[in-house]
Formats: sequence, C-alpha cells, structure tokens
Amino acid sequence: MSRKGEKIGWIGGWSGGFIWLGLLSGIWAVQGKTTIAILGAILFIAAIATIVSVTPWKYPNTKYWKLMLPVYCLFFISIAFAFSFMENPKMNGLSWYSFFWVFPCLIPFWTTGSRTWKGEG
Repeated sequence: MSRKGEKIGWIGGWSGGFIWLGLLSGIWAVQGKTTIAILGAILFIAAIATIVSVTPWKYPNTKYWKLMLPVYCLFFISIAFAFSFMENPKMNGLSWYSFFWVFPCLIPFWTTGSRTWKGEG
C-alpha cells in the first residue's frame, strides 16, 4: 500500500497552512515593502522546506509530535512576524484574544502526536 493520500495530506495540509504567508509577502512586495516581503518569502520557503524534510515516511519510527514540532514553531514565528508588521491590527479586527484561534490549529498535535508512520499502516 502506497499511502499516497496520506502523503498528499501531509504536504498539502501543512503547505496550505502557510499559503497566507506567501500571499502576504506578495502583497507587501506590491506595496513597496521590499525588505518585509523578502523576509516573509524567506520564512515561507523555509516553512515549505521544513514540511518536505520532516515527512513521516522519511522517519517512520519517529512520533508525529516530533515531526510536527518544527513546523508548528515556524507557524507561530510566521504569525508573530505578520503581526509585527501590521500597521494597525485593531483596524483589521485583531486583538489579543485573536490568538485563541490558534488553539484549534494545535488539535493534530495532541490527537496524532503519539503515532508513528510505521505503526499506522
């Protein structure tokens, strides 16, 4: 069994979680914020490279939480990066309690974190 769907889910799901950063970097580039756009693009590329490099089929005996940890770290760094360069977060409808929306993103960390690729198929 090739588990192709799971592989597509890992790469596509995590990449989809960072697509906003690539788009935001493009917007910053159009706005003339070149330095911020380049930093955002570098962070986006680093996230995609990390997603591809810590795939569970490359490390079949490693628990998923260990594989997800670097991706989650980059995710939180990306959020902090975007927030730090927003001109007026309150005008965009964001405030300190907007961070509570991050908690549902952490559900896979606890629901699948103790599993391994080898033990799943």
